[in-house]
Amino acid sequence: MNHETSRFAALISALQSRFGDRASTARPLREQHGKGESWHPIDAPDAVVFPQSTEEVAQIVALCAEHRTPIIPFGAGTSLEGQVNAVAGGICVDLSQMNKIVAVHVDDLDCTVQPGVMRKQLNAYLRDQGLFFPIDPGAECTIGGMVATRASGTNAVRYGTMRENVLGLTVVLPSGEVVKTGGRARKSAAGYDLTRLIVGSEGTLGIVTEITLRLFGISEATAAATVGFETVESAVDTVIAVIQSGISVARIELMDEVSVDAVNKFAKLNLPLKPTLFLEFHGSASGVKEQAEAVGEIASSNGGAEFVWADKTEDRTKLWEARHNAYYAGLALRPNAKGLVTDVCVPISALARCIAETKADLKACSMPAPLLGHVGDGNFHVCFIIDPGEPAELHEAERLHDRMVARAQAAGGTCTGEHGIGLGKKSHLASEAGAGVAVMKAIKAAIDPLGIMNPGKMF
Repeated sequence: MNHETSRFAALISALQSRFGDRASTARPLREQHGKGESWHPIDAPDAVVFPQSTEEVAQIVALCAEHRTPIIPFGAGTSLEGQVNAVAGGICVDLSQMNKIVAVHVDDLDCTVQPGVMRKQLNAYLRDQGLFFPIDPGAECTIGGMVATRASGTNAVRYGTMRENVLGLTVVLPSGEVVKTGGRARKSAAGYDLTRLIVGSEGTLGIVTEITLRLFGISEATAAATVGFETVESAVDTVIAVIQSGISVARIELMDEVSVDAVNKFAKLNLPLKPTLFLEFHGSASGVKEQAEAVGEIASSNGGAEFVWADKTEDRTKLWEARHNAYYAGLALRPNAKGLVTDVCVPISALARCIAETKADLKACSMPAPLLGHVGDGNFHVCFIIDPGEPAELHEAERLHDRMVARAQAAGGTCTGEHGIGLGKKSHLASEAGAGVAVMKAIKAAIDPLGIMNPGKMF
């Protein structure tokens, strides 16, 4: 046994001695933790550990630092750019057993949760108190994972993203030291904004073990509807006009005709096979009525059909579940396929052109490629449904993806609005951030000098 093997064996022994059956080297479990929802092949860790407290996370990290062993934080495994793949082996820290809602402060509209709390779990807990947490990426993901990827989603046009809605964090740094960032105050001018540094860092700077979140009151009235258009351009023109008019929509989502077809089949809906906007309005009964009427007039002026309303709660739930399951609906178009999912975000004035040019590219695509997006804030996605056994398809999807990113960046946008960099967009971060990447690397080296925290991601 060489020195490296002996040192790793000592680490595994120490973890199993401390955590018992919560530290496992079982192959099926390791492989399960070796990938998320992306197309990237499995990169399994060498062991998986399930902590239950900040103190236990700190112990795990300190042991890994002592043994110079990589650490990969893991939430629900729903990330789309390979963020949880253990590309250098190491210890996967699965935070799913840290799933307590620590405190809810109704009067202050905030709460503190552990990272393994699921998005739907939190909102079910808050509902009876008349509150909700609005960030809604669609997947049944953990709050910790949403912090790591700076998640967004269907409500972002009104409520913002994780960046705006995380007030404070408890973080275990790569040394094992525990730090707290931010707090419960709604603003602070005290020093560097470490909270925003950690939000979106994809597990490369530390492991988040507690999160304090901004909450919102549940609206008096909610209304949801769909409206179809003859062209994607007219649907997007409607979105732009709505946003520029200052109408306070809660959700305004686009599905092209390929996405609508997939969702109809998967969710047993009967939407017309046209580019379609999914809309939701929150507020007072009179305010919702006014918003809906104003959006209806704009849609009609762009050739939109009549609104089809989802009046009942169960109808709204079915509608938004169908939208959230669009990824799986796309995969169902082609059994045994994988999804190469990408997203870009552009200034709202550039949205129509970028989507139209992307759709023109997709017309010649040899595989299904649904387009959809949170177009109210300029963020849209394409899911290339690829055969992982066909390298030519992966090459084609990557080529079209590169064109999509270059187009967005040229318009003053970004290579990712919400999925993050992970493994899949490292080259695009370099082209977008330029010399800023060196600054990011310097921050990484200062906080993680051993390079053990989720190595191989982002850079």
